[in-house]
Amino acid sequence: MAAWRAAGLNYINYSNIAARLLRKALKPELRAQAVRRDDSHIKFTKWQNGKPEKAITE
Repeated sequence: MAAWRAAGLNYINYSNIAARLLRKALKPELRAQAVRRDDSHIKFTKWQNGKPEKAITE
């Protein structure tokens, strides 16, 4: 079993944590570019009875 799974994480959470730690470890001149990648926008759509109900943007 993978260590992240044993810790109660799913792969998405594990990879987000690893990416955040890597960006913090970069040299300052490279960190500014990498921090911009930390922001992401996700659109969730709740479906019920085969039809989209409401879109949620994070």
